[in-house]
Amino acid sequence: MKVAVFSTKSYDKIYLDSFNNTSNQLTYFEIPLNADTAKLATGFDAVCVFVSDKVDRKTIEILAQNGVKLIDLRCAGFNNVDIEAAKEHQIKVLRVPAYSPQSVAEHAIALILSLNRKTHKAYNRVRESNFALENLMGFNLCGKTVGVIGTGKIGINFCQIMLGFGCKVLAHDIFESSILKEKGVEYKSMDEILEMADIISLHCPLTPDTHHLFDKMAFSKIKKGAMLINTSRGGLINTSDAIDALKHGQLGYLGIDVYEQEESLFFKDLSGSLIQDDLIERLMSFHNVLITPHQGFFTHEALTQIAITTMKNFADFENGQPLENEVK
Repeated sequence: MKVAVFSTKSYDKIYLDSFNNTSNQLTYFEIPLNADTAKLATGFDAVCVFVSDKVDRKTIEILAQNGVKLIDLRCAGFNNVDIEAAKEHQIKVLRVPAYSPQSVAEHAIALILSLNRKTHKAYNRVRESNFALENLMGFNLCGKTVGVIGTGKIGINFCQIMLGFGCKVLAHDIFESSILKEKGVEYKSMDEILEMADIISLHCPLTPDTHHLFDKMAFSKIKKGAMLINTSRGGLINTSDAIDALKHGQLGYLGIDVYEQEESLFFKDLSGSLIQDDLIERLMSFHNVLITPHQGFFTHEALTQIAITTMKNFADFENGQPLENEVK
């Protein structure tokens, strides 16, 4: 199978090549897939894409015209793909539904600990021979109330870690986990979590129902000074409303590994450029905001599983096997 792999980084090549077999001819493109670059897929059977690719209706129409029959996502989220358009053009869409839920859950913990104990600031201070403790005060996690929105595989792992810290864990999801209930996690309404939680961590997909789940109304209801962590999808948070909540002290801390306009920023080295995004510039100006560049998935274990599942998806499609990872 001839596959055009878009948004390729050095690590993508290493892991995909390691688990490729001779039946797949992988051609790597560093640029993202979108309507302007879709013509590069001419002559390929499939495209392999990432969260930074824009696979909208126009892009899919071009892919279909050029003979592409498969879109294989090397990630779990698929909100960047127009599923209906793909179905209309008889293009199958596959994904990696689970690669390493531990990696994302653990990164959410890293954001919490860094924001709380200000280790990133202490690191920079000590490098400048400043060993003062002023403005590095944190708080004990033990005994705090943590709200978890979304208890899929990542949410479950996150809850279990926070229980280990001695936290009271509240959760909200359409489907309640019996495993978490047995361990003492209590399911509550969104409003109850907003009112009670000292820390809120988002682990739900981006859908029309969850788009801007945290907006002006939600921020007005949160416990004053609470911490909000997002390692899921940027569109879950209305950035402008988050900035207002930070300015007025309603939101005490914000840790994000995703951003709603990240496609023009993340996975790129912009150190020599002027960033034209005023919202993220404003976010970076707050001392109580920590931003990481969508690295929650970035562990050896996760990349290994992504490559294995991606290759399995190609093989299942090519061999006419049941497509267990199909997005319908």
